[in-house]
Amino acid sequence: MTHLRYLTAGESHGRQLTAILEGCPAGLAVSRERIDRELARRQHGYGRGDRQSIESDRVEIVGGVRYGQTTGAPLALVIANRDAANWGDVLAVDESEGGEKRAEPVLIPRPGHADLGGALLYDRDDIRDVIERASARETAARVACGVVAKLLLEAVGCHVASHVIAIGAERSEGRLTPDSLSRVEGDPCRCADAQASARMRGAIDAAREAGDTLGGVIEIVAFGYPPGIGSYVQGDRRLSARIAAAVMSVPAMKGVEVGLGFAAAGLPGSRVQDPLGYEEGAGYVRASNRAGGIEGGISTGEPIVVRAAMKPIATLANPLASVELGTHAPVASRYERADVCAVPAAGIVLEAVLALTLADAVLDRFGGATVPDVLAAVEAFRARTQTR
Repeated sequence: MTHLRYLTAGESHGRQLTAILEGCPAGLAVSRERIDRELARRQHGYGRGDRQSIESDRVEIVGGVRYGQTTGAPLALVIANRDAANWGDVLAVDESEGGEKRAEPVLIPRPGHADLGGALLYDRDDIRDVIERASARETAARVACGVVAKLLLEAVGCHVASHVIAIGAERSEGRLTPDSLSRVEGDPCRCADAQASARMRGAIDAAREAGDTLGGVIEIVAFGYPPGIGSYVQGDRRLSARIAAAVMSVPAMKGVEVGLGFAAAGLPGSRVQDPLGYEEGAGYVRASNRAGGIEGGISTGEPIVVRAAMKPIATLANPLASVELGTHAPVASRYERADVCAVPAAGIVLEAVLALTLADAVLDRFGGATVPDVLAAVEAFRARTQTR
């Protein structure tokens, strides 16, 4: 089996983020410009904080690509943190670098963050060690890796996109279709419904004024994903299980559903299942897509539809109660620069992790050391299933 896997390293205010992506077939066209566009999408969105005006993310490809094509070797991607210059010796690597300038330790954990759990888990006497790695800044490296996965999926006819369907109590009735993609990309909330977007912006403004934050719901769709990927034979090979794990790996995600999701629990079976049919030239088809493109852990060929629930940003301008490490004294929580709402930006990260999961599953199913090898195997399977 061939696997697409990645690792990231680096701190929020360190010198750089680094990603290693292994398993990409040779012969895939990859450009810095395409990755930079996705990094810019991640930095936009109504409700983002001040840091996005400081950073202007750009990728440097330092391995695995030659003359614009992957070579089969691991890709090495680097994203510099421009804000690192403002942090002086706070994140010094060598003990001698810190010297007398060593920063005061952070001892007050913020509710809702990894601060307390991380400090106890790794026996840290300075929560800064936790804050820097647990930060959602790490997702920029995943977005860069996700671009490569998107390019591989596009080669097999699949396109991954997302839109916001709820921020706070405001909900959109808009649908994501190939025709609505440009509308979503031009909207500050990445919402397909203009009226709902206006209400969402009003809710974000009200939360900012109140010193509060908002979460929401994002829908991610993979159009044109091949059928027959995944398996029912073991739980961890079910495509839906792999997708759920990927979504929940993104900071602040608290729920995931596929297709009708939780709504299916309140409906009779006749309104949940997708009737089957057969069309010449297309093969087996479904009259609806309530399953969200996955049945029995296997892709159906219909669009894969995933929704993720994101909690409000945990850092609040009006701090909650906390306890100081060591003294156990009751104190107000700390404030670190943060967004009021990161739901629109989170959609870009979710596109990346979904693309990485789907591309990995394609390679798991069809293998191939080169892109033409993968394409030939996908087309052979499609041809077989259409005539079965």
